[in-house]
Amino acid sequence: MKPFNETLPALQPESSVDKIIRELKQLIVSGQLKPGDRLPAERQLSEKFGVGRSYVREAILKLEFYGLLKTNPQSGTYVSGLSIKVIDNIINDIIKLNKDNFSALIEARYYLELDAVKLAAERRTEADLEAIEQALLDYEAKTLANQDAVEEDMLFHIMIARAANNSVIESMILVLIPDLIKNIIENKVCGENRGITAMAEHRAILDALKAGDIDAAENAMAGHLDEILQISRTNYTAHKIINNQ
Repeated sequence: MKPFNETLPALQPESSVDKIIRELKQLIVSGQLKPGDRLPAERQLSEKFGVGRSYVREAILKLEFYGLLKTNPQSGTYVSGLSIKVIDNIINDIIKLNKDNFSALIEARYYLELDAVKLAAERRTEADLEAIEQALLDYEAKTLANQDAVEEDMLFHIMIARAANNSVIESMILVLIPDLIKNIIENKVCGENRGITAMAEHRAILDALKAGDIDAAENAMAGHLDEILQISRTNYTAHKIINNQ
């Protein structure tokens, strides 16, 4: 494993999702969007901001998670009834969290995924197992073909969260997973061959879920996430030492 200072990414100053969140904040603070107003369609927002619809969807999901937007399946997505001052402050915190707390996000993800995989081992259905296995197979196929498998890796973990049958845990993981996995894989935080190693780890997790073995599922997930957790903690400790000098 490379030293943390050679592998841990300095997160980009502002991601596409953060830019969309900031633009939506500006629309709200300027009064162009008021509490209770319906947001334009995803397609319109993606054209306005010059980004793909998947980024718009991810930004909306995050703002929904924090209660700043509310979606009605029949009529669309609306700005919450919170005051503009509260919305302004919460959005600033969301953007700051995305940019400045990589180690904290890794740690939060670690414990959330341990809870999710234990619940999944207990509650998963055959349909859940099929969805998890399909994500695993898709990930393996792309990894072995030396193709970008970021989305397939995300889906594997998201399908496990869904199998936990706990909407709060699933929502929290959906907020954390995309930015983290993108940065970990794209910046090769865990080394060049991490994708190959992860395949066996994914298999161990799936086998434990199929067996309904809660302890084995937790141990397999902990083993899968341990390397990045240790890297993030090393980075946190190093920054603490530097800042206290």
